[in-house]
Amino acid sequence: MKKFRPTFFKRNPSTIEQLAEQELKAPPSLWRETISTIGILATAIAVAIFIILFVFRSYQVDGPSMQNTLHNGDKLIIWKLPRTLARITGNPYVPARGDIIVFNESGLAAFGQTNEKQLIKRVIGLPGDRIVINNGVNMIYNKAHPHGFDPDKTLGYFKGVTMPYTSGNITLTLGKNQLFVEGDNRPDSLDSRSFGPINDSQIIGELILRVFPIGNAKVF
Repeated sequence: MKKFRPTFFKRNPSTIEQLAEQELKAPPSLWRETISTIGILATAIAVAIFIILFVFRSYQVDGPSMQNTLHNGDKLIIWKLPRTLARITGNPYVPARGDIIVFNESGLAAFGQTNEKQLIKRVIGLPGDRIVINNGVNMIYNKAHPHGFDPDKTLGYFKGVTMPYTSGNITLTLGKNQLFVEGDNRPDSLDSRSFGPINDSQIIGELILRVFPIGNAKVF
């Protein structure tokens, strides 16, 4: 008769220790999870605020002064990064002639408006330019164009539409960091023809995109 011999299995001590360690680990505390969630939300908010303040921002057109380029209710994206970098480096920010910019303007109560507003207009004159408005036409004189040129015809932003009549009788030379701005709807625009040149420090940013109406979305 065969004797019964019990069979013994050897266990790996390291495996037993790992299992014990796993059993002893406590689940993450609710407090720790809450702190982690708050940290993620705070970071997301900080990034959003940074983007709005320094990179780009959305705006909605209010009024007819930029028709027919922009219309009342259009939703726009304004690019702010070049202005931000200029402030960081201490250099002036000078947009290109023909760019559409958003800027702060004060003293508008004299024209029956809210005293301080953010306006959107087109850059017509740059620092050092001599601006002459006569007989309904803008003329720019500078070193590169001593005999003058009409930016409305040269830059092509009115291509395909009737050239607007630019009212006013103005002759002035822009100083350092000064810009001359006008609305595309010249008969119905409060701009540098009324309140004078603006300073580059007033600029918030440059128009880069119209996102709404979707059918009229456009990159500028």
